[in-house]
Amino acid sequence: MPRWARRAAHLAALVALPSSLWRIGLALGFPLGYTDQGLRELVGPTVWGPVYLIALSVLTEVAALLTLGLVQRWGQVVPRWLPFVGGKSVPLHAVIVPAWLGVAVLSVAWTPLLLWWATPHEDMTDLGHTVVGLLYLPLVAWAPLLAALTLSYQRRHRR
Repeated sequence: MPRWARRAAHLAALVALPSSLWRIGLALGFPLGYTDQGLRELVGPTVWGPVYLIALSVLTEVAALLTLGLVQRWGQVVPRWLPFVGGKSVPLHAVIVPAWLGVAVLSVAWTPLLLWWATPHEDMTDLGHTVVGLLYLPLVAWAPLLAALTLSYQRRHRR
């Protein structure tokens, strides 16, 4: 396992953390860069707005942590504690197909954030606009990191 791959996987697992923590803060009612009106519009009048923000944060973190499977044993062999499949090898395509799909989805979702500062956000304060941009900017690195890790995994396991 190349040292760079382990470091890249851990970095990829961390890039989603700042934006996820920010969303959880919004769900808890902290404006965190939004104007009062902007926060009300984002979260909405029901409980579903905060639930959505928390669920999105949890799912984002789970997806980010799955990147570690490309450098950990559980990305090659199913953990023994899982019934019926525990101890069996993970088929190569069961890893690389979702990983490459993830690269595509992440590229489409996060690359536009490079234009964050060129887009006005009337529902945010100026400082909030800058801080949010900085919190989301690491997500731009997720797709290239995942692509490099997927290619490395694919090359290591084709042998």
